[in-house]
Amino acid sequence: MLNKKVKDIMTCDVITTTSDVDVVNAFEKLMEHKISSLPVLEDDKLIGIITATDVGHNLILDKYELGTSVKEIMIESVVTVSPEDTIETAIKVMKESASSGILNQLPVVDGDKLVGIISDGDIIQEIF
Repeated sequence: MLNKKVKDIMTCDVITTTSDVDVVNAFEKLMEHKISSLPVLEDDKLIGIITATDVGHNLILDKYELGTSVKEIMIESVVTVSPEDTIETAIKVMKESASSGILNQLPVVDGDKLVGIISDGDIIQEIF
């Protein structure tokens, strides 16, 4: 089971945003689709990611000025996996990269192109 490829269980239809979108609009998109992160794309290339936890927390603390863009707050060093990686590899990447908090979704990239996303929920569903 753990040797199965990421591409076999990833979500292919990924909801994304661009860097010029207002943070409030991006947060509304996160809430509307009930997702915990939004990969940020520019010319179909993954350039960052934002999370509902980070954005929501900072909105509550009123840390953003009106018109703050996704580019100003996104995480630029995005942890990713390849569609050819195994589920076991994805689990290891999530575990090793979560030292600063919870990492429950990994964008799946082929080269620099976003081709999917895999979550801890996808993995749990596959295992059980």
